Amino acid sequence: MGSLRLIDSRSEPEGAAGGGLQDEGLPDAEALDAYSRTVSGVAEQLGPSVAHLTVTRRAQHGRRRTGTGSAVAISPDGLMLSAAHVVAGTDGRGSAAFPDGRELALEVLGADPLSDLAVLRAEGRDLIPARLGDAGQLRVGQLVVAIGSPNGFSGSVTAGVISALGRSLPTRSRSATRLVENVIQTDAALNPGNSGGALADGRARMVGINTAVAGVGLGLAVPINETTTRIVSELIGNGRVRRAYIGIVGGSRSLPPRLAAELGRDRGIEIVEVVEGSPAAIAGLRPEDLIFEVDGEAVGDVGDLQRLMAGETIGRELTLRIDRGGRTMQVGLVPRELAD
Repeated sequence: MGSLRLIDSRSEPEGAAGGGLQDEGLPDAEALDAYSRTVSGVAEQLGPSVAHLTVTRRAQHGRRRTGTGSAVAISPDGLMLSAAHVVAGTDGRGSAAFPDGRELALEVLGADPLSDLAVLRAEGRDLIPARLGDAGQLRVGQLVVAIGSPNGFSGSVTAGVISALGRSLPTRSRSATRLVENVIQTDAALNPGNSGGALADGRARMVGINTAVAGVGLGLAVPINETTTRIVSELIGNGRVRRAYIGIVGGSRSLPPRLAAELGRDRGIEIVEVVEGSPAAIAGLRPEDLIFEVDGEAVGDVGDLQRLMAGETIGRELTLRIDRGGRTMQVGLVPRELAD
């Protein structure tokens, strides 16, 4: 019986001459070095755009307390993006401390709790703006870098991967509730104070605004995409986001086989509850109705419906196609503005 031979990293394979394969471990070293260079490069490019925020919040009995968070410059003339909950309950003013040592006064131009986004303006005209990416191009497992001010330590950098895409983040503003769709989940370490900071891809393009620390090893970020840019534009121009409201509670449900075959898709929105006096109630919608189209646009889940409830639909009649007990119907409905 031949003897077994254990080969460790120092052993040469049989037939090797003069240690020609002594650098077997080099590819791993090169990969780690490339990873480090990528993270360092992102930090160098994006770091100057990320500021540490200090705001003053109103507390009980007239007292005030200091809150902190992060924000990202998006234009040279002082526009900055942050998380709405970072500036909630403040007097709309604060300061932004940048890595170059500057501390600039700022004001809140607008905040939207239902997307957890806020736009600020710092008193500076030569900020270094972040390059914006598209979260729609992200893939699970992709490298991302988070920059912010966890626990007040400004300019902190952590790295990780995209853990999941398409998550939903429940948000609330007084009586209104909404799901922020397509939220990014990452294992890059996020801690209190990271909220409002940047989540970037390997090319230093900001693809998300860090919004929540859901637990150890689990962080969430609002994606930078077409919906986000529309919200930011509205906050800059109007200080708030107008949304349409129809007054239903619902969820995704399978379409009947006949209808699914006809439409070539398999999901719709089942109405669970109709709010009394709402546009949906006035239009005659009922629980168990299954909405599958709004003004010619297919809808398969609540996120699809939310995207259609933009400000321009307020006061304009929409045509809904629904399935009611196996019968296809059209219903006209006029949304009104969602109240704060």
